[in-house]
Amino acid sequence: MSTIVLLLITGLGLGALYFLVASGLSLIYGLMGVLNFAHGSFLTIGAFIGWEVARRLSDGSWWALAAAMLTGAVVGALVAAATEFFLIRRLYNRHIEQVLVTVGLALASVALFEGIWGTDPTYVTSPSWLGQTTEILGARIPNNRFMLIVVAVLVLAAIVLFLKFTRYGLIIRAGVENRLMVTALGIDVRRAFTLVFAIGGAAAGLGGVLASIYYGYVSAHIGGSLLIFAFIVTVIGGLGSLAGAAIASVLVAVLQQFANFYLGGTGDLAVVLALAAVLLLRPRGLLGAKA
Repeated sequence: MSTIVLLLITGLGLGALYFLVASGLSLIYGLMGVLNFAHGSFLTIGAFIGWEVARRLSDGSWWALAAAMLTGAVVGALVAAATEFFLIRRLYNRHIEQVLVTVGLALASVALFEGIWGTDPTYVTSPSWLGQTTEILGARIPNNRFMLIVVAVLVLAAIVLFLKFTRYGLIIRAGVENRLMVTALGIDVRRAFTLVFAIGGAAAGLGGVLASIYYGYVSAHIGGSLLIFAFIVTVIGGLGSLAGAAIASVLVAVLQQFANFYLGGTGDLAVVLALAAVLLLRPRGLLGAKA
């Protein structure tokens, strides 16, 4: 029983991390129709800059962690907004060019990060409580999983509330439905779409800082490795569905944890098989809209 509880809760923690990355992907695609393969770069640079700030404040303190999370979110938002403004804005409805540009940006950014911070992982120090465990039904759960779950729930709630109850949220949803009509009303839809990219980048940058806590290090490739699972989550949940991404994040992470434990480390294979099954049986994903 304790093993199942451990796998379930740690799976929820890993799913929370996947969601923080996949939420930006799902939001950007669902509202703007852009598949952003450079999304992992927002995560990586947010993690690096966040921990550079934390290291200079007081490594290992809660204040340093809070500063790292805030800095990671801000840096991720700024880089994402700049990417949309200088690159993506000219490529709307040109999906092949979008893929080529964002893939090229992802590859170039990895080389840039390795040039600045080196190819070896940079190990981070977090508050001591996050390195401890809490016993639940006989299972010793790492405390950092609880933090991941709480932050992911808060991010999901914040995005939903923003889209439903703010003026810019209304403009974004209206612009997706009929961009020409909203523009004819004198509203600058482009500014709203840049804001969407910034929100997605902020979630990724925040996820980067939390990923470094989860793994204990940050490297130039951490964003790329998480981006793979984020795309799987986005496809399984349904392209453009934020709720689908949340559900799929949990399902994928829990499946991965159980397969790794009971099936000899085959978690990644199990996730790929689940992706194949969804593509064959329900191509639009769990909550994706019908074509």
